[in-house]
Amino acid sequence: MSEAPAAHDAPVLPSPVLVIGTGLIGGSLGLALGGAGVEVHVQDVSPGTTSLAVELGVGRVRRADDADPALVVVAAPPDVAAALVAQALEAYPEALVVDVASVKRVVLEDLRARAAAGELTADDLSRYLGTHPMAGREVSGVIAARADLFLGRPFVICPHEGTRRGAVARLRQIATELGSLPVVMEAARHDEAVARVSHAPQVLASLLATGLLEAEEQALELSGQGLRDTTRIAASDPRLWVEILGANARALLPVLGDMQERLAGVADALSTMQGDPDPSVGSRRELARLIADGNRGVARIPGKHGSGTDAFATVSVMVPDSPGELARLLTETGQIGVNLEDLHLEHSLGQRVGVAHIAVIPSHEDLLTRELARRGWSVLEG
Repeated sequence: MSEAPAAHDAPVLPSPVLVIGTGLIGGSLGLALGGAGVEVHVQDVSPGTTSLAVELGVGRVRRADDADPALVVVAAPPDVAAALVAQALEAYPEALVVDVASVKRVVLEDLRARAAAGELTADDLSRYLGTHPMAGREVSGVIAARADLFLGRPFVICPHEGTRRGAVARLRQIATELGSLPVVMEAARHDEAVARVSHAPQVLASLLATGLLEAEEQALELSGQGLRDTTRIAASDPRLWVEILGANARALLPVLGDMQERLAGVADALSTMQGDPDPSVGSRRELARLIADGNRGVARIPGKHGSGTDAFATVSVMVPDSPGELARLLTETGQIGVNLEDLHLEHSLGQRVGVAHIAVIPSHEDLLTRELARRGWSVLEG
């Protein structure tokens, strides 16, 4: 029988890590990596933001005698990400350089163009890897950074044809240590996916919230949770979203065009009902179909807000708040031979333990429960 991994062996993460750009995502990555024992250095175009990041514990400013970073994380908007990545590739010729911009194709295409123009070598480009931790808040800036921002969230890794061997495995390791779920996909597929699940919702939420500018105060007093839920992300940073939407226009326009057609169909149906209430016209059927299609769509969303996990069993495990423990749980789940379908974490900063709710196919529930208990994990009943 093979020996189980030591209970407190933490994965060896790259160190030091240089985070360029200390906003919400960069700051949260610094806090999370620092909590995992990584030496984190920070750099920002704003000296004041850099100082605030240091005061908040995100990391420290690099010194002249510091070792070069093993990993550089560029946390900047898509319009400047490629330039900063290129600078980092040149400045640190041994480092793996990643960006965390929410649009991936434009960054990769810019870097390929620089390589074609002789500004970067093939070796330089092999050390670049696009990533996108799918986490955020409707508030921005390093002051909003949280070490637990990435827990249970997808962490997208976008390799290209020249990506250096081992780079994807290294990023998987980092994502797992952050408590994220690593997902590997091509840059173009990533952009098409986020156009539908992130960027279009931002546009629609902002449109809906913009309509409230014309509402009377008495009408706003009637607002309920539904309005709050559907407009929450409308409080996002306009400067950042202008760059994100513009950079992903190629993937976003078809999605918005489809929604525009559906909205026009709703307006036509309502207009017909208003002018001709005859039920044989079919307008009611069109409206009912829209609502029913919405039911089916929301049921596909994984996690607690949709019913995508209804077909799965859940195994709840106590996880100590120590570096490497969540990574060890996910690694051992794979060693047992069970595929993790979804993950939800209950954890608050300062608590000594958290609870990981692992969704698996029902036929694997008993196996995972038994084997995790045998390896010393505390599995909760019920």
